[in-house]
Amino acid sequence: MADFQVVVGDTDDGTTYSFDVDGQDANRFVGRSIGETVDGDAVGLPGYELEITGGSDNSGRPMRGDVSGTETRAILSEGGVGFEPTVDGERKRITVRGAEVSEETRQINAKIATRGDQSVDELLGGDEDDE
Repeated sequence: MADFQVVVGDTDDGTTYSFDVDGQDANRFVGRSIGETVDGDAVGLPGYELEITGGSDNSGRPMRGDVSGTETRAILSEGGVGFEPTVDGERKRITVRGAEVSEETRQINAKIATRGDQSVDELLGGDEDDE
C-alpha cells in the first residue's frame, strides 16, 4: 500500500503545508504524472485542486518531468532537476525517477492549482505544519 508525504505549496503567500497520506487517499496519486491535478480531498482540502510539481523516491532520487514512466533511469544531464552544472557545457550522468507517481515514491511536491471556498487555515483549524 502506498504511503506518501505530500508537501503543498501556496503560491499566493509562500506557505507550505506537509501532509502524511496513506490508504485510499494515497491511491489518488498513484499513476498520476508531474503536471497533472489531484483532488484536494486527498490531503484534507475539500474544494481545492493540487498540481503535482515533483517529488522523490525512497532513496532520495528526484522525479524528473522529462523522463517517462515510474522506473529509475541514468540520464546524461546538462542541468535541471537532479544536477546543477558549475561551468558552461558541463554534463553529468545522474540517476533520476520517472515523472509518474508509483509505490516507490515517498514525497510528492504539489502546488495549489484551484482554490476552494474556505482558506487553507480554516480547513486545517490552525494545525498545519508550516515550513
